[in-house]
Amino acid sequence: MSGTRVRQAGARIDTTRQIRFCFDGRNYTGHPGDTLASALLAQGVRCVARSFKYGRPRGIVGAGAEEPNALVQLGVGALTTPNLKATQVELYEGLSARPTSGWPSLECDVKSLLGLSARFMPAGFYGKTFKWPRRLWPLYEALIRKCAGFGAAPDMPDPECYDHLHHHVDVLVVGAGACGLLAALQAGRAGLKTLLLDEQSEPGGWLLSDPAARIDGRDGDAYIRSVQAALSGMPHVDMLTRSTAFGMHAQNLVHAVELVQDHIAPAGRLVHLPRQRLHKIRARQVVLATGAIERPLVFGNNDLPGVMTVSAAQTFLQRYGVRVGQRVLICGTSDLIHDGAEALAQAGARVTVADVRHGACARNGSYQVLAGHGIAEACGGREVTGARLVALHATRDEVAGPATHVACPATHVACDVVLSSGGLSPTVHLFCHDGSHPAWDETAAAFVLPRAGRQGVACVGAVTGAFDLPAALAQTTEAMQGVLAAFGRTAPLQTPDCPARQQLAMRPMFRMPDGRPEGAGAVAFVDYQNDVSAADIEIAVRENYHAIEHVKRYTALGFGTDQGKLSNVNGIAITARALKRSMGEVGTTTYRPAYTPVSLGALAGTMVQDCFDPSRYTALHAAHVARGAALEPVGQWLRPWYFPRAGEDLRAAVGRECLAARNGVALMDASTLGKIQIDGPDAREFLNRVYANAWTQLAVGKCRYGLMLDENGMVMDDGVTACITPNQFYMTTTTGGAARVLNWLERWHQSEWPELRVWLTSVTDHWSTIALVGPKARAVLARLCPDIDLSAENFRFMDWRAGTVHGLPARVFRVSFSGELAYELNVESGYGHALWEAVIAAGADFDITPYGTETMHVLRAEKGFIIVGQDTDGSVSPLDLGMGWAVGMKKAFSFLGKRSLARSDTARADRKQLVGLLPEDPSVVLSEGAQIMESAHVGAHNPMLGHVTSSYHSAFLGRSIALAVVAGGSQRVHQTLYAHAQGRATAARVAGSVFVDAQGERQNA
Repeated sequence: MSGTRVRQAGARIDTTRQIRFCFDGRNYTGHPGDTLASALLAQGVRCVARSFKYGRPRGIVGAGAEEPNALVQLGVGALTTPNLKATQVELYEGLSARPTSGWPSLECDVKSLLGLSARFMPAGFYGKTFKWPRRLWPLYEALIRKCAGFGAAPDMPDPECYDHLHHHVDVLVVGAGACGLLAALQAGRAGLKTLLLDEQSEPGGWLLSDPAARIDGRDGDAYIRSVQAALSGMPHVDMLTRSTAFGMHAQNLVHAVELVQDHIAPAGRLVHLPRQRLHKIRARQVVLATGAIERPLVFGNNDLPGVMTVSAAQTFLQRYGVRVGQRVLICGTSDLIHDGAEALAQAGARVTVADVRHGACARNGSYQVLAGHGIAEACGGREVTGARLVALHATRDEVAGPATHVACPATHVACDVVLSSGGLSPTVHLFCHDGSHPAWDETAAAFVLPRAGRQGVACVGAVTGAFDLPAALAQTTEAMQGVLAAFGRTAPLQTPDCPARQQLAMRPMFRMPDGRPEGAGAVAFVDYQNDVSAADIEIAVRENYHAIEHVKRYTALGFGTDQGKLSNVNGIAITARALKRSMGEVGTTTYRPAYTPVSLGALAGTMVQDCFDPSRYTALHAAHVARGAALEPVGQWLRPWYFPRAGEDLRAAVGRECLAARNGVALMDASTLGKIQIDGPDAREFLNRVYANAWTQLAVGKCRYGLMLDENGMVMDDGVTACITPNQFYMTTTTGGAARVLNWLERWHQSEWPELRVWLTSVTDHWSTIALVGPKARAVLARLCPDIDLSAENFRFMDWRAGTVHGLPARVFRVSFSGELAYELNVESGYGHALWEAVIAAGADFDITPYGTETMHVLRAEKGFIIVGQDTDGSVSPLDLGMGWAVGMKKAFSFLGKRSLARSDTARADRKQLVGLLPEDPSVVLSEGAQIMESAHVGAHNPMLGHVTSSYHSAFLGRSIALAVVAGGSQRVHQTLYAHAQGRATAARVAGSVFVDAQGERQNA
């Protein structure tokens, strides 16, 4: 293929200026207005990629989003973007791109050696071959992964910014071709708030590639300019170019991505604008004017560089002034091929047309027509050098034989470009994102959308099968009459004047016959990107894959970045032929968003880093930083992990902190606990329903531990709730579960129990909480709290009191997550830092020690207290935890999860139950997540019984301890089991889950 620049009236490039760019390490020049694909074609670049499976050389096939081959890695470093289509990359100064396939180079791809054995690698090859020997699978996997994929994701943070914009409009028109422009103009003239989208850099669609189009006496370019001028004068109408609608969802929510600055060199991009913008558009009426994509024919060697669609060649010529070849062979099924032949011949190419229709003839003498002929195969090695033509039967899709009395032996035509056209495939994707399927139209030979659309969605133009411009404009006007009627606008609309062209009826064909059984001749590819051939599809059918969705998955048809825009209809046709069914019976595969690839940056928008997952800090954070605390994220909170002293590592610091809490006094910032205030006369009843235990008798000044279950009876959260007044309760939740619990409570209150007079308020940020822990905690608190009787007799475990601490109004709760004498001091958040410093000063004589979350974990594990989400996983019930005491089965009103607890499966004795583990070697700390088995050996005879949920070294006990969930664990106490992790098995004795103070004497002191 020898691309050449030619002077073309109406071309959208600026030939007075040159742009330098680099592709595959070589320097080239183009012009403003070029795409990377058009510039490469103009420079005679033929091979731009290698195929996925066989490493075959591939060239440019399409001119837009349908392009399956020309995937490039654009840019370098942090700005690199993988798998962009060269046909959609707008050229800018200094652009650098490389192919995403071909190793070690595009010219010499090692994977091309596989092409020599392609006959032995049909569909299903990998699944059938790499099953044995089993021990070699890791090698197979590494090799397959090395060969798979195309571009490389950037390994550096993206320096660009992205954003989102919301729209609420009356009418959204998707597609700014002739029909889309007309629809927007008619909606705008009716005074409706209208938004027009198009994926290209300017409106016009196919009008930009069709110099013969005439609308209202003007050529396509003049018509586009006139509509643009009219729309720009309407303040209620907006138009977005470089904007692709990639998903349509319920209630007419359309997502579109706008490439705001992708066409500008990175150094020249404006810092106040995003690189890309995601538009979230809610429209009362959506008008789909998405047009159609020309599909290629399937014939032997149709993947050689130099094989393209007719519409692509016409677009490169008319829009970019690029004649894709000098000697051009065109084959097709409709008059579209004659439009392309005329244009290329006028541009100086020698054109031969193989028209599959027997009655076809040339429109003029500028090109030659072989009527009733088709392409059997393209010829050439690394590029097209010619093609073998065969005479076709007049009515059947087969090569003409002696019985037809047509003496047409195979004909070889020398050429450097082969263009094919198998007809048009409407771009139905958006309409089908709700699960709808298009219908097969025999006349249009395409899957089309209903002309009537559906409620809230109108379909106009080629997407309905109206491929002829006059018919498309008339159908658009008819559809828009209905759209405007929905807004009460009933004035009749006028269809633009558009002269009809006399055309010969098309002859639908998909797989060009070559006179040989499928698979015996040259390989005929259906899906270029995934090397899916016509023979592969027939193999799938022979192996009993009869549903088109199964054929797709068995062969990988339509799996690529183009999502089968060129291949799917041809694949469906070949499947239908093999099954001897109609196209309508076979149907289409499922259309899903996104219509084209969308960058993760655009999807995220501004929701990155702290805007996506903000870091939360307690009022005491500065005090922790000042004391050198190592911090860790817990939920969104940044909490002290441990407080190391000079020379201490994690284990040493945690050991010291644990001993201080057990033997002296320590304090911890517990402000991150979720806190929910529950008000109302029905608050008790509400608690009875959401907690497993009873709350009716809880007196003012008392606290109670509660387990919250889901509908399956499994533990979802836990915490302590205090009765503040008869109609007010103060609930605490786990740190990470606060938002989820509040949503859970609101859901049940609003949806199931709206009759309960209850109000829920999140007060997590309103209170700072300091846990004062250890045998000497009472002595320290007594120095700060003169107005509360702290005696054990008058302030018992699970009581709370209101008073002052360090002169600050406070709520003091006597609760413990450590098993020690402990108090939780709650003050308004603004006073938290001052109280923390006051407590430390008051406890200085007792060597008071701050501790972090790691010590908290060790202390609670020593006591056998669970952490929801660590010792539970959504499949653990209170009975599994040995916490049946926290379940009130006799409550009058059923609580959430009660019915599920009554199931026989929930009561099985062999369920996984919480137990303690004591490793035989007390210095070994088991790995959390280690699999528990009865034997040190691994195999089918030694099933997994459970896993380690929590594991620590206990400085207080002088040994390692662990908690685990083990099948039938309560019956295995004193048994020796084995924890398997990282290729090692560690023996451990099953014990009770409480390692320290099983009688609770310390916390009740």
